[in-house]
Amino acid sequence: MDASEFLEVARKFRRDVIEPNAAAWETARVQPADALVQAADAGLLKMETPVAAGGFGLSFLTKLDVCEDMSRGCMAFTFALINTQNVAARLASTGNDRHLEARVPALLSGAMFGATALSEPGAGSDFAGIATRATKVEGGWELTGEKGWITNAGIADLFVTYAQTNPEAGWRGIGSFLVDAKQPGFTRVTPYALAGGHAIGAGGFKLESYFVPDADVLKEPGDAFKSAMVGVNGARVYVAAMCAGMIADALQKAVTYGGERHTFGVPLLSHQGLKWKLSDVATDLEAMRALTHWAGTLIDQNRDAVMRAAQAKKFATDRAVSLIETCIHAMGANGLREENGLGRHLICAKIAGYTDGSIEMMNERIGAGLTKAYAKE
Repeated sequence: MDASEFLEVARKFRRDVIEPNAAAWETARVQPADALVQAADAGLLKMETPVAAGGFGLSFLTKLDVCEDMSRGCMAFTFALINTQNVAARLASTGNDRHLEARVPALLSGAMFGATALSEPGAGSDFAGIATRATKVEGGWELTGEKGWITNAGIADLFVTYAQTNPEAGWRGIGSFLVDAKQPGFTRVTPYALAGGHAIGAGGFKLESYFVPDADVLKEPGDAFKSAMVGVNGARVYVAAMCAGMIADALQKAVTYGGERHTFGVPLLSHQGLKWKLSDVATDLEAMRALTHWAGTLIDQNRDAVMRAAQAKKFATDRAVSLIETCIHAMGANGLREENGLGRHLICAKIAGYTDGSIEMMNERIGAGLTKAYAKE
C-alpha cells in the first residue's frame, strides 16, 4: 500500500469509526480498545513498520498527514493508535527473531497493544532524572520502580521501558528494556481520569523485581537516551500535526456555519469582524503546517531536527487552544454542542501542550540552539 492509498484508508476510518463514536468514547470515560482493533484490521498499525516485517514502510511525512487527518475526529484516539504503531516499528528494527516472529505480528494485528514508558510520577521533562532502577543479574536485568503518564497504559501488553542502571552516570546510565505486562513483577495502575482525553488511556504501572532477559534489552545504557531523544523529536512533530488537524476541523465547521447562518440579512461570514478573526486562524494553521512539514522533512532525511521539532511543537501547542476557542466563539453557543466536537478539541489541545515536553521545555530546546542557528557567522 502506498502513501496515498494509506491516507485514504485513514480518512475513511476517521469518517466511519472515529467521528461517529468519539463523543460516546469520552462520555463512557474508557479507552476504546475495540476501535483500535478495528484500526488494526484496516492496516493502520502497519504504517512505519518495514515491508520485510509485515508493514508498509511508509515515511514520517506520511505519518504526519495521517496524524493531522485522523485528529480531525479525535486527537486522543489518534495518539493512542500512533503509540502502538511506534512500538511495532521499534521492535521490527531490533532484528530479534522473537520480536519479529511473534510480537511484531501481534502488534500489527491488534492482538497486542504497545506503549513507551519514559515518564514517572516524579520525572517528566527531566528524563535523565528517572528513578526506575535496572540491576544486572544472571541472564538479564531486574527492574524496580514506577512509571506514569503512559499512553495506552490501561491496555498495553508490551512497554518499551527506560530505566537507570547507574545513577552516578546520569543519562549515560539509562537503558531501554521491553516489559511484558503478563510477567511476574508487573502491576498496572488504574488509568487516569483525564478530562477530555480518556481515549488516550493514560496511566502507569509499577515494577517490583521484574526480570528482563538479555534478549529483551532494546538499547544498552548510553545508547538508550539518544534513541529516546530521537523518538521524542518525532513525537513533538506529530503532536504539532495533530494540533493542525483539530484546528483544521474547527475552522472548517466555523466557516461552514458562518456561511449558512444569516444575521441582519447577510451571511454571518460577511461581517468583517468574524471574517478577519477566521482569517487569522487560517493563516496560523498554514504556518503550523509549514513548520511541521519542515521538521518532518528533516526527520525523513535523518538530519538534525531538534530545533525545528521544538519550534513546530511550541508554535502548534501555544496557538492551538486560542485558535480553537476562536472557532467556537465564531459559532456562538452552537460551538459548544457536543456533536460539533470542538469542546473535545479544545481540551485535547491543552493535553497536547503537555505531551513530549511543555512549551517552556520547547523554549529551552530552542534557546540552546540559538547561537548555532541564528548568530552572525
